[in-house]
Amino acid sequence: MSNAIYPIDLPGMLPAATMTPRFSTRAQQAVSGRETRAAFMQYPLWDISVGYEFLRADAAYPELDTLVGFFLARRGSWDSFLITVPSDNACTNMAFATGDGATRVFQLTRTRGAGGFGFAEPVMNPLAVTNIKADGTAMSSGVYSIGSTGLVTFVSAPANGVALTWTGTYYYRCRFLQDQAEFSRFMSNLWSAQKVQMMGAVGNRV
Repeated sequence: MSNAIYPIDLPGMLPAATMTPRFSTRAQQAVSGRETRAAFMQYPLWDISVGYEFLRADAAYPELDTLVGFFLARRGSWDSFLITVPSDNACTNMAFATGDGATRVFQLTRTRGAGGFGFAEPVMNPLAVTNIKADGTAMSSGVYSIGSTGLVTFVSAPANGVALTWTGTYYYRCRFLQDQAEFSRFMSNLWSAQKVQMMGAVGNRV
């Protein structure tokens, strides 16, 4: 499990990307037709696909070499890495816990959805935490510390009922979906990679 950062911001990146949340459920059907289902994943894995319209391959702009080298260094799907997913890498005043007067350690989370349909996932690869607030008031950075896996430890336990929120950015931890990658040359020193597929989550699950 490495902390290498995927080079997402290469200039030839296509504007379209796909994000597919995936669970694992087993369903068994009785003779009556009634189903019994078992869920084997508490949090989803996300299938992520990005593409590059062009990748330059010369000494001044070594974009192809950068992407190919990153893939080779991961040995295909063997090693994991960190990626900043476009449009899904930041939280603003995101609720992550409520104080109980005794607990000092909380996990950063992010919630998707609203109106009673929210789903919270642990954020275990924070990039930068701008602030942590208690009941809407920013706390001094001296009263808490943030670990590399997103655990927030307070010097003193937040009071009972205090709403804790955070603002910041985060990575997904991913691995390549396959052990091979396809790069196509369409002009001299110009290549493309129409589909780079990976899977991962905001927690350390791959």
